[in-house]
Amino acid sequence: MTRIAVVTGGSTPERDVAFAGAAQVVAALRGLGHTVIVIDTAAGVLDAAGEHRTLRPAVGREPPSAAVLADLRRRELGPRLVELGPIREADVVFPVLHGEQGEGGALQALFDLADVPYVGSGALGSALAMDKDVAKRLFRDAGIPTADWVMWPADATVITALGLPCVVKPVKVGSSVGLTVVRAAADLAPAVDLARTFDDEVMIEAFVPGREFTVGVLGDQALAVGEIIPAHEIFDYECKYTPGMTREVFPADIPAALTATLQDLALRTHHVLKLRDFARIDFRVAPGGTPYCLEANTLPGLTGTSLLPQSAAAAGLSFPELCEAICRQGLARGARRNKFPS
Repeated sequence: MTRIAVVTGGSTPERDVAFAGAAQVVAALRGLGHTVIVIDTAAGVLDAAGEHRTLRPAVGREPPSAAVLADLRRRELGPRLVELGPIREADVVFPVLHGEQGEGGALQALFDLADVPYVGSGALGSALAMDKDVAKRLFRDAGIPTADWVMWPADATVITALGLPCVVKPVKVGSSVGLTVVRAAADLAPAVDLARTFDDEVMIEAFVPGREFTVGVLGDQALAVGEIIPAHEIFDYECKYTPGMTREVFPADIPAALTATLQDLALRTHHVLKLRDFARIDFRVAPGGTPYCLEANTLPGLTGTSLLPQSAAAAGLSFPELCEAICRQGLARGARRNKFPS
């Protein structure tokens, strides 16, 4: 039996997604006999009533409002998080957080400074993957195909070179929050304004038509490739978290050669960004067959409709086995740190 602190909630637009994933993780780990304490970074340790009220498996169609998120940010524990007894006493911390606050590297750096063992990528890998601009620069340098892009503000001629449609999105936000497919030049400015409500940096990216795929990674193993077929034109927030809004095919019905290519690219992406333990890498495959890496998710969703658990299941791992395997990696790293302190 292991003492595990699940850190969740947060004050990003993906707060509800984090709670839905935490509900699954907590149930799985307790079912395996582990002692699990749940901590909301904006509310502290949750008692049984707090868990019952907060850990809901369903995610709403829209993220929390800006006013709600602003109030939550004022209540964030910040560095005080590592002073909590359950954090100090845990054998390992399992973050179930999304967005820059949980995946951007600051939380991981805090855990490192406090010598708290945790699962998932470290501070550097988390920061590299969270910043889509930096990540795409690394993809390009490593020969991993990725769509052309520019950062806003950009010269009109550069934007024209990308062509229409194009994709406008915040640089450091996940779950397609604030993302718009722009089809007319007149719609570009409103799309940028929307993205800037979620982040201070905005990216304009060439739209890649074709099919969307995802690959889970566990340790140094690429899991099953899945195809994502959303009800909307893009895999947006509603399609991601509303049951029935997306058809996900695991394993994807594609030639073996394409499966191998996507798995290889997923592992290369994982290594280029210095990720560890687990991740999910997303791709678009153009009609001509060229795969383009969209992004890497260092703390991928773990809800009832999430893709990493489906990728693992298609590779023969149940959800509790996936959670156990993730925890084992964090525990092993903590044991090595105790044996060979820096």
